Amino acid sequence: MSRQPGYLAPDVTVASTLPRRGAASAVLIVPVVSTGDDDRPGAVVAAAHPFLPGEAVAEIEAGLRALDATGGSEQVNRLVVPSLPVGSVLTVGLGGPRDEWPADTLRRAAGAAARSLGGAESVITTLSELDMAATVEGLILGSYRFTAFRSEKTAPKDRGLRKITVLSTAREAKTQAAHAAAVAAAVATARDFVNTPPSHLFPAEFAARAQALGESAGLDVEVLDDKALQDAGYGGVIGVGKGSSRPPRLVRLIHRGSQLAKNPKAAKKVALVGKGITFDTGGISIKPASNMHHMTSDMAGAAAVIATVTLAAQLKLPIDVIATVPMAENMPSGTAQRPGDVLTHYGGTTVEVLNTDAEGRLILADAIVRACEDNPDYLIETSTLTGAQTIALGTRTPGVMGSDEFRDRVAAISQRVGENGWPMPLPEELKDELKSTVADLTNVSGQRFAGMLVAGVYLREFVPDTVSWAHIDVAGPAYNTGNPWGYTPKGGTGVPTRTMFAVLEDIAEHG
Repeated sequence: MSRQPGYLAPDVTVASTLPRRGAASAVLIVPVVSTGDDDRPGAVVAAAHPFLPGEAVAEIEAGLRALDATGGSEQVNRLVVPSLPVGSVLTVGLGGPRDEWPADTLRRAAGAAARSLGGAESVITTLSELDMAATVEGLILGSYRFTAFRSEKTAPKDRGLRKITVLSTAREAKTQAAHAAAVAAAVATARDFVNTPPSHLFPAEFAARAQALGESAGLDVEVLDDKALQDAGYGGVIGVGKGSSRPPRLVRLIHRGSQLAKNPKAAKKVALVGKGITFDTGGISIKPASNMHHMTSDMAGAAAVIATVTLAAQLKLPIDVIATVPMAENMPSGTAQRPGDVLTHYGGTTVEVLNTDAEGRLILADAIVRACEDNPDYLIETSTLTGAQTIALGTRTPGVMGSDEFRDRVAAISQRVGENGWPMPLPEELKDELKSTVADLTNVSGQRFAGMLVAGVYLREFVPDTVSWAHIDVAGPAYNTGNPWGYTPKGGTGVPTRTMFAVLEDIAEHG
């Protein structure tokens, strides 16, 4: 197993006063807000007390006036403030004044500041007094970089952000900072998986890395190779993977957290399933060459699931979490499945494959049936499943489908953590679009409408009525092909890791 170096998250420490020792090279990040005066727009410091003396605040605000800074959202300015024991001050705008800012506004501000550090290795910030968790997550995620495949010619000359000192007077500050740092590190792990090119992350390698990560966190891990998959009847995974010279895998990662619960018998069990297509050409129904390289991200659902179950173990959630992760490479060849072939899913359902580029649902159906054999109370599946998701909701809004009540719960939590999932229906009439003349189902409908919903309806066929479930389509949000923004880099984003982990925490607390 090759080991590409992943992102090394910076260390996080909490202080109640502005450090002086070792701060000479540090950047102090200070939030500012607009004055709200249309006639004389400007910016004033927020969250200064009790960390910054009045003299320093006056110097910062004078510098902002000289730069005509307005304090607009995510606007950054660099200042030298002689009265402070730091190398420089970086102000970041929060927009107009208000009594309380949404957590994601602060998270994005922290991310924008982190992306503007210009090689600084140490930062101190007062932004954390407004929201510790959002600040730590934003700084770590905003400073993320993926350099594993750069030679000395193009690799960054600096080490990147190595130390974060967050200022806070709150009693629970250290606990909040440690929790947020763990969550951000999990997101970075998912990003690393997504950003690793398919030449270096094929099914066997992906499975080996997932196994190593899981075992290091104390998870029980099971890996099924292609022979085991064939023998057990995983027809969807085998069918998708048989066109590639790199055979498929299925990984199971198990966190037995109920042992940590006050009442183990009452603890809930949650199944996670993630799509792990390590590269998707479309198979015989081949994709256009333009932008096909983006399909390195077609395993983003699997990456998020692996990161989430590992985080559940690291933070000792008192519930059982079982991840089932199918992995395959969808390639055209003389051995590839053909349009018109019939596959038999794990569990016995047959499907007529009308389009080999609708392969994600084929491997997911197998995994969902296997996951439901564990009798979970809840099932969360996530995948870069349909281009129709981006047409309906764009590149920043995941579509959330499934059981009505649990779907709405997942979407609400997703919005709270800033990943912005939106609930979508699964209309009954769409099932008629999946009727086959030769098998139980077809894998696509005969028309182009409602593609995201049709895929969800297909997956629903494999979930028992007794299981509350949610399907999160992150085809757009999992991989940013545009410019960086907030705490989101170009490339892998780690979505929906934070959503899934927050749902697990909610289930652990409320059932």
